[in-house]
Amino acid sequence: MTKLSVNINKVATIRNARGGNIPDVVKVAVDCELFGAEGITVHPRPDERHIRYSDVYALRSIIKTELNIEGYPCASFVDLVAKVRPTQVTLVPDAPDAITSNAGWDTKKHFDLLNELVDVFKEQGIRTSIFVDTNPTAIEWAAKAGADRVELYTEPYATQYPIDKKNAVAPFVEAARLAKNLGMGVNAGHDLNLDNLAFLNQQIPWLEEVSIGHALIADALYLGLKETITAYKQQLISK
Repeated sequence: MTKLSVNINKVATIRNARGGNIPDVVKVAVDCELFGAEGITVHPRPDERHIRYSDVYALRSIIKTELNIEGYPCASFVDLVAKVRPTQVTLVPDAPDAITSNAGWDTKKHFDLLNELVDVFKEQGIRTSIFVDTNPTAIEWAAKAGADRVELYTEPYATQYPIDKKNAVAPFVEAARLAKNLGMGVNAGHDLNLDNLAFLNQQIPWLEEVSIGHALIADALYLGLKETITAYKQQLISK
């Protein structure tokens, strides 16, 4: 079964809007695990507009499943990952002021940087994933850099899904197959939701993990967190 990692950035966004500690990011993470999530994802940015570095340190000893820290590998981010030692780090090429991630790495252009980072994190026992588009060249150079996994940027799939789901998923199936043949695990994330998740999961039987935040937290406003996590996990059962 594909693992569900819940991205709790949006919970931190709500907290930061008023100050204080409501909602409690750490408690929400613990509850997500209690309700069945197999991992927690955080994406700290330099301006700490949602997840703060202090949140990541607080989560370090609390998370019992898998902690995935994603983000752009600036010096402070690399230092954070080295100190926290999460299960997984996901390298994302977003600018510091980006609202959300909107593209995968040009892994050939940035090969030296990525290769060096993968070596550093592997020495620390941290599984390393590189955020990529479906471009075969990007996946091939991610493998050359030594990545354990790639995370497929699924916004194009989500956008086209309501129009033509078979054509929408086709390049992702091919990209996932290439990654698998190159010896890497396959994760996926961005704009996945209760409408489009099951089909993606069925078409890529070897998909290892999905990271979902915005849609899941939005659904939880209506369904409740426990019911929402149960609903997302149901989408990941059938292969």
